[in-house]
This record gives sequence, structure tokens and C-alpha cells, in this order.
Amino acid sequence: MKKIRIFTMLLVFVALATVSCMKDKERSPDEIESKDTFETTAISTFFEKHPKLKDFRPQVEKLYEKHTYHYLWFDRKGVNEVADLLYSKIGNLDEEGVPSTVPYKNELSAVVEADAKPNADGELLISALYFFYADKVYHGVDAEKSQELGWFLPRKKLSYVNYLDSLLIKPSLLNKDDKEVLGQYYRLREVLKKYRDIEKKGGWKTIAIDAKAQFKPGDSSATLAQIRERLAITGDIATDSKSAEYDDELAQAILKYKARTGAKPDKTITKKLVDELNIPVADRIKTIMVNMERCRWTSNGISKLKEFVVINIPAYRMSYYREGQAPFISDVVVGKDVHKTVVFSGMMKYIVFSPYWNVPQSIVKKEIEPGLAQNSNYLEDHDMERNGGQIRQKPGPKNSLGLVKFLFPNSNNIYLHDSPAKALFNRENRAFSHGCIRVAKAKELAYTILKDDKAWPQAKIDKAMNAGTEKWVTLKTKIPVFIGYFTAWVDSDGTVHFYDDIYKRDDRLAQMIYEK
Repeated sequence: MKKIRIFTMLLVFVALATVSCMKDKERSPDEIESKDTFETTAISTFFEKHPKLKDFRPQVEKLYEKHTYHYLWFDRKGVNEVADLLYSKIGNLDEEGVPSTVPYKNELSAVVEADAKPNADGELLISALYFFYADKVYHGVDAEKSQELGWFLPRKKLSYVNYLDSLLIKPSLLNKDDKEVLGQYYRLREVLKKYRDIEKKGGWKTIAIDAKAQFKPGDSSATLAQIRERLAITGDIATDSKSAEYDDELAQAILKYKARTGAKPDKTITKKLVDELNIPVADRIKTIMVNMERCRWTSNGISKLKEFVVINIPAYRMSYYREGQAPFISDVVVGKDVHKTVVFSGMMKYIVFSPYWNVPQSIVKKEIEPGLAQNSNYLEDHDMERNGGQIRQKPGPKNSLGLVKFLFPNSNNIYLHDSPAKALFNRENRAFSHGCIRVAKAKELAYTILKDDKAWPQAKIDKAMNAGTEKWVTLKTKIPVFIGYFTAWVDSDGTVHFYDDIYKRDDRLAQMIYEK
């Protein structure tokens, strides 16, 4: 009997391995199209019967014009492997953070599961739902709607007709991460699974805390036991010991949690921290989903660049990447709500040492003119002067741009710069500027960018920054700059960070996703 069982197991293993190899096998172009075709009039008839899919008619027509109306999803035995894989993907749209109902899902099930012979209605239904799937999972909400939310980064472009050709040749691509989608999307997808599992298990309990309460290491309270339980659910602490003592294990968990929410890195537990811990798991899931949507808009080509700069507005963080690594990271200050920093991209061309600040007319009217009305020496007191019809601030330690600025010319008049107001970088909420981005470690950024330029050693940079005379440097290589808005972000090690939605955009985007 034992030998029979072993032999049977070997047969099963070989069978599974054979199926796996078959699934990974590429199909030749001759194998893609069935020898059978259908009438061109079938397309009109199909969309009359399936009006919920009418938006995809132009793509379906283009697809079959290209393939001269041959069947793509059927062979003589029934639906092919690609159709089976697509059916599985469509049935699990929720895993992609898409809250949509699949139209004609029961009809699709009947076509795929019955292994029907080639028929025009079934063929066109699978094609239309392929474009439905691509629209939801790869494309996302339309560019016009994303721009309503202030998103002006270039949207990725992909022909889903051509992409289908790749899937038909190699069906296993449908089970692999799409290289055209920002890699962050797939990290968020994994976190979405985790948080949905937490939700299925009941989420977490609300922690009660007095408005003035504070806890520090060494304290003891029943509230601390509740906090420990909450942190164990999200893995910020390894196990829930049920202890009501604020011991070192809990302190390390608090630091870990604060690090992934942008909070001040101390061990004090305040009501503000508990309020964040009390955010329901359903809200965290929504945050993950809206940021997966933002990833759909962003080309993965960014990560393939030799060097680039990324600013994530809600994280108040800037990162400079070179050869896939981030040798430089800095805290930043971004625009306040009434002067929102714009989400867009540009090419950094210049570094300006000891810069003048040409004061925007909006600030002149709102701040400087009222100041002059009260104090005739206002300009002199602020190291300002008139220059033609404008007002500018002279280079020096009082200059609002600090000692260096980084220019990527754009219509929004936004750039990176130093700042004399260093204390602002120590705050948790760092939305204080008029739209430009203040860099905490501006001098170090200049060092990093000019590292390979022998004409600009660090000593010369220091001298130029403190010379009191404006000096422009043209970069030998332009550096792409991307300003984004992500309220959830996952590190390469799988750690998810949640940031405050400082411009209140998540709820509106969530509404768009559910309406789509």
C-alpha cells in the first residue's frame, strides 16, 4: 500500500508539473487566432444587447479589425487558457482595490465554465470585459478627473489592444506584475490583503483615553494594555503580552508606529496618537485603495531613470535617487492648504547660490503693501529692495529662500530651496509655504547633485552659498523632479506608512472610484 501511495503521489506531481509547464508555454502567432471567424455585424448586435459595455466598443472594433474577425478566446475545445485566466482575474477585482460590480458576470461564467464552442456573443463578451478589466485595474479614473484633484504628473500610456497581443502569445503574463504599472501598486496590493484579513477578524477595538492623558515609559494603565493589543494586530509589536506596563517592548512598538505615520519620534503617548490608532480598519483600507488608484496613473518608467528627485507632499519628504538607490533623503516644508503645492513634474536645470527672492505679486499685495503702510522702513528691515517694477529680497541669511535654490522651470513657479526658518522642520505638520518646497538639508542636496562635477567641490559650494552674490550653475545633466501625493506608501521591506491627507483629497478620489 505504501508503494502504491508513493507511486500515486509521483503521478500527481508529474501531472501538476506538466500543467505548470503548459501554462508557461508561449503560443506562436499562428496559435493565437482560431481558424474560424465571425460576421462583422455581430459587434453591433452584441453591444445592443450589452449596453453596460458600450464604452469599450471602439477598442473591441479596433481589436477585431486588427485580427480580421478571428476568434481569439476560443479554440475547437472551448475557451482557451487566456480566457480562463482573465475570468479568474475578473472574479477577483476586489484584490486589485477596485470596488466595481462586473457587468454580465453570470453570462461570463456561463460562457467560460460551460466550455462552449466558438460563438460571437461569448467571444465579444470576453473581449469587452478584458477592456473593462484593463480600464479598472491598469488605467483608473480618466485624466480629466485626476486633474480635478490637482494631479498633473504625466499619466502612463498603454495600448490595451496591443497589450492583449502579448497576453495571447504568453498567457502567464496575466499572472505577473505589469511592468508598466508603478511597482508601489503591487506593494499596496499586498498590504490591502493584510488589512482586509484584519477586517474579517473584526478589526480593532476603540481605545478610550482622556483628552489630557499622557503616558511615558514606566507608567502603568489599563489603556496601555489596550494600546498593546492594537499594535499587535498590525504587527508593530510582535506579541500581545496583555501587560498594562509601559515597558521597553511597548516603547519600541510606539517608535515603530510613529515612524510609519510621520509623527515626532518620541516615546510619549498622547491622545492624538491614540486617535490615530483608533482610525477604523475600513478607513485604512480606503486609504490603501485610493493610493493604488494614484499608482495606476503613474508610469513605472520613473524607477528606470538613472537619477531623479521625488517629493511626497503628505509625507513632507524628499528623496534623491541615483542608480536605483536613495543616497539622499530630507524633510521638507510644503504649501499650506490655501497655497497647495502642485502635483506635477519638471526637469531641474539650475542651482542658484546666494539667490535673490523675487517676491510674487500676490505676497506683495497681501503682506508687503500692508507692512509698508504701517512701517515705511519695511523693505530695509527685511533686506528687500525695489528692482524695476518688482520687489526682491537680497541674498543673505535673512533671505526667505535661504542660501540656495534648485530650479526646474515650470508654469507653477514652484522650486526647491533652502530656508532660514529651520524650526519648522521639527514640526509634524509642515504645510507652511506659499507653494514652493523648502528643503531641510539643502546644502547637502547641493553636495549630492554636484558630487561628480569637479568644478564644484564642497568648499566652493559653501563659499558660493555665503558669498552674498547670486551665482547660477547650469547642471551638466538635467534631473527629473516628480512631486506626488500619496497618503499611503509601502517600503521595499513591506512596511506601510500612512500620512495625513493634508489637502483633503482622499475622500473625493474614493468617491470617484466608487462612481467609476
